Amino acid sequence: MFSDWRRRRAARKVKPGDGHSLPRYRWWQPLSRALLHLEIPEENGSGRTWSVDVRLWGDKDGEVLAHLYCEGRHHARSTLPAIFPVPGGVVEVAASSFGLKRCHYVREEGPERQFRPDRASAEGRRERLERRHPSLSRAIGVISVVVLVVGVILGLPQIAQEVSQIPPIAERWGTFTAPIELPASLNIAVVIATLAASTERALRLRYHWLLDGGLFDGEE
Repeated sequence: MFSDWRRRRAARKVKPGDGHSLPRYRWWQPLSRALLHLEIPEENGSGRTWSVDVRLWGDKDGEVLAHLYCEGRHHARSTLPAIFPVPGGVVEVAASSFGLKRCHYVREEGPERQFRPDRASAEGRRERLERRHPSLSRAIGVISVVVLVVGVILGLPQIAQEVSQIPPIAERWGTFTAPIELPASLNIAVVIATLAASTERALRLRYHWLLDGGLFDGEE
């Protein structure tokens, strides 16, 4: 997920916490806040619960930060993407335009572990749906992928058409005509459907650079 250069850059952004208590998750925060937890073992064999809290719409100053808590106390903060040093490894946190795409404990030895969402969060509710109704959950996941694939197939040619009409590009390479041109109402419906599909995938921390908007964010 993170190249060595990105790891070094993210590590420099980490600031110490101030020790305040982890705020309780409120019922009105499902789309604006992601909260996840994981118990990380210590060298002595015991474990402590670490929590990652991200206000997806930004903090008071509008900046999106990841806050790391240990046993409910503020331990550190960082802009995204973030890499927090913790016992035995690091916690990696990254977001897309639709929610979190990564929140994992990467151990120095052994496989990485994904944080578990708070029960009250939208991610937690989606996880309960997957646990209680696995067939329905898989069907929703497949529909989300199909919607995004269709959105890419329909959207990219239209974007290419618009870009090709920019005068310098048109003069050098000519213009491109999309094979399918959708009416405005159908374009709006496709956009809404793809937004919903990407949001659903973000609730499961699923992400693909082409399907979930990374192509336009300059990600690979």
